[in-house]
Amino acid sequence: GLVGSEMCIRDRIPESIDRISCRKRKLFVTVQEYQRNRTVANFQRRRRKMNKTNTKKLAIAAVFCAVAVVGSLFSVPVFGSKCSPVQHMVNILCAVTVGPWWALAQAFIASLIRNLLGLGSPLAFPGSMCGALIGGLCYKFSKKLTLAYIGELFGTGIIGALAAYPIAVYVMGKEAALFAYVLPFIISSAGGTVIAIFLVTALKQTHALDKFFGDEQ
Repeated sequence: GLVGSEMCIRDRIPESIDRISCRKRKLFVTVQEYQRNRTVANFQRRRRKMNKTNTKKLAIAAVFCAVAVVGSLFSVPVFGSKCSPVQHMVNILCAVTVGPWWALAQAFIASLIRNLLGLGSPLAFPGSMCGALIGGLCYKFSKKLTLAYIGELFGTGIIGALAAYPIAVYVMGKEAALFAYVLPFIISSAGGTVIAIFLVTALKQTHALDKFFGDEQ
């Protein structure tokens, strides 16, 4: 009887081990499915957040673009170029709120619209885009408004002015020296930068832009 009982127990042991192994496999598969579902859910959540953020930035950039176009009605002719301080003010505001690439896109579209409406010249493209990009990159990597202002001045007054030379000569057919547009571009950029400094300071004091400043653009 004892021998028979031992044999019966030995026969049941493999069945028990199989059942335990099966449970472990099911548990392992369940954990894998949970981790996979969680990863997918996190990815979808991040994607929705990114889409929402991009939509918000697009709307803000569009508003800034409209302001730049309307502001170009108050352009000032300086040494053969139409200087628009409002465009440079918008460049800074756009750069520090929605980032350098949105600021660059805003500057390009605003310059295009201004040219189509006869409110600007082809010089508007280098004059606005260089300052918007460099000012935005300076702020993105430093988070210092002072560097954003300097970046706009340097990008427009130096880089943009030098880039305007071949456009003026080969596209517009003008006779100009290499550094002919440095002074007018600096004057225009300086005027817009001063306006931007007052606006940004006022908006920060009222905490109107706290949700933008300090965030990664």
